[in-house]
Parts: sequence; structure tokens; C-alpha cells
Amino acid sequence: MPVSIRDVAQRAGVSVGTVSNVLNRPDEVSAESADRVIRAIEELGYVRNDAARKLRAGVSTTVGFVVLDGQNPFYNDVVRGAEDEATRHGIAILYGNTDEDHRRERLYLDLFEEQQVRGLLIAPYGDVTSRLHRLHARGIATVLVDRFSGDGRFSSVSVDSVAGGRLAVEHLIDGGRRRIAFVGGPFDIRQVNDRLAGARVAAENAGDHVDLEVVATAAMTVEEGVAAGTRIIARPRREWPDALFAANDLLALGLLQSLVVDGRMLVPDDIAIIGFDDISFAAAAAVPLSSIRQPSRMIGRTALRIVLEEAADPDSIARQTVFPPELVVRASTRPR
Repeated sequence: MPVSIRDVAQRAGVSVGTVSNVLNRPDEVSAESADRVIRAIEELGYVRNDAARKLRAGVSTTVGFVVLDGQNPFYNDVVRGAEDEATRHGIAILYGNTDEDHRRERLYLDLFEEQQVRGLLIAPYGDVTSRLHRLHARGIATVLVDRFSGDGRFSSVSVDSVAGGRLAVEHLIDGGRRRIAFVGGPFDIRQVNDRLAGARVAAENAGDHVDLEVVATAAMTVEEGVAAGTRIIARPRREWPDALFAANDLLALGLLQSLVVDGRMLVPDDIAIIGFDDISFAAAAAVPLSSIRQPSRMIGRTALRIVLEEAADPDSIARQTVFPPELVVRASTRPR
């Protein structure tokens, strides 16, 4: 059985209150009593359950973080940023990956609600607005990550994905590309829709001489990128696009892999590819990948700071933090 505070008190020959004072208010205990308690703690191997103590006091030492794709290095970097900030505040991150699955998303929200976390960071897959309101009513502050809060009811930290989509396609057009395919999905992910919306703005601004098509994917993974690339290559040569804008870098890397293996379409001579996120693997690809960069760690740090501030002040006004995207040009979009 775990050693209890009563066991320590009995070994030291003092009251439970004296042991509690040694642990929490040592200046209120005589040096002799403190020494006896400390010796008893060392002899018995007592470890204080600090998490339980703080939970009883109404202050949790954990923040939940739910992401929609734990395989994406972008989200790993966002979580790392949140962890860096959490460490400064003595907070631990409880992490859950929904893997773009509504059921798993609900499971993690249930879990973190039961754990009474101090706050919740979430990159949502579906519409979880009603559920987040329930958490808020229970005193759990919530911040959306990598998703702009459209109605402004919750704070959010994100990058302007519409502007990022526009930047990507404008770059392709400036490089002489005219038949552009947007590769991404599923479209119940808000970021996919926003990036496509920006791409369409750039294509429309360029006039009738630019065509933009959509190649839908079932997920934002390398495997789905490979499958989309295979479908594109299978078309008659006259129907091949001359540029691909992938909704994230994992899709872009899959597209690049399928084209390199097939060998009939050279990157970037025949077809240009640009992704979104600028994960570390982008620069190390067989053909270094152009991308739209998000400040991933800064997003995580900022979100963690905001959720702790809102946990401390439940009446604070929700705020929307939007970082500008940055175009990173590499060999995969070299101009013709």
C-alpha cells in the first residue's frame, strides 16, 4: 500500500497537522519536529500526491491538448511549443490524437472533462462547438488551435489559411504555371476549405488563362498523396496539370514520391509542387519542397499562455490571434 501522511506522522511521533505544515508551511514548525518528519519521510519513502492536493484545492496542474493528426510533424511541433510554455508554469500537457475520427475526438473530450483539466487546447476535426460550451460551463477554459473561431465565442490561435492558399497559388502562377490542381481533403476540416478558398481567389485574380481543379483526398497523409499522384499520372498526358498545391506537406511529399517513382513527370520541369506547414521533412525531400510556413511552436506557446490566462480569469474576453503565413521557396517550384 502507498505510504500515507498518517504513516509519516506515526513514525515521526507528531500529528498529521505537523506533517502537513512541514510539507506546506515549514516556517511554522520547529527545527526538531521538521527533522523528525523529514527522517520519517525518507525512511518510509513517502511521496506526496501533489496533483491530488492541487485538485482538492480546485487547481489542476494539467492542460488537455487534442490534435486531429498526431502523425503530422506540424502538430508535434505545436505540442512541443505548448509543452515549452507549460514547463515554465509548472503545468503538464495531456495529449490526445483524434486521427481525424469523430468518435475518438468525443472520447478525448470526455476524458479531459472527467480529469477536470485546467484548460483545453484543441485542433478540432468536426463541429464541437456545443461540447466546448459545456466544458466552459464547467469552468474549463478552451482555446482553438490552428482553427479560427468564426463566431468569436472561443479564443483561437491560427495562421491565416486563406492568405496562405492565395500565396501558394500566386507563387505558382508567377512561375508560369497555368493548369493547377489543389489536392486535399476531407472538406469537413476547416483548414482545407480555407486553403482552397485562398487558392481560388488567386486563380480568379489571374483571369481566364489559369485553370484550378480540385483533387479530393480522404485524409491529409503521405499515403493519400501517393494515391492522388497515381490518379493524376493515370490521365492522358494532355490532361496533366503543370502544378500541384497540396493542403499540407504530408500530401505534397506523397505526391512528390509518386511522381519521382513513375518518372514521366519531372519536378519541377514538367510539374511544380507546393505544400503547406513547412515541416522539417520538406527541406530534406528528394526535391526540396516549397511550402507555406506556419510558426508551429509559437502557435503552441501562445495558445498555452492564453488558456492559462482564461483559466485564471473566466470572465476574460475571447481573442483571436492570427499569424501571417510565410512563403518558403525551394526547388520544387523553380520557375520555367
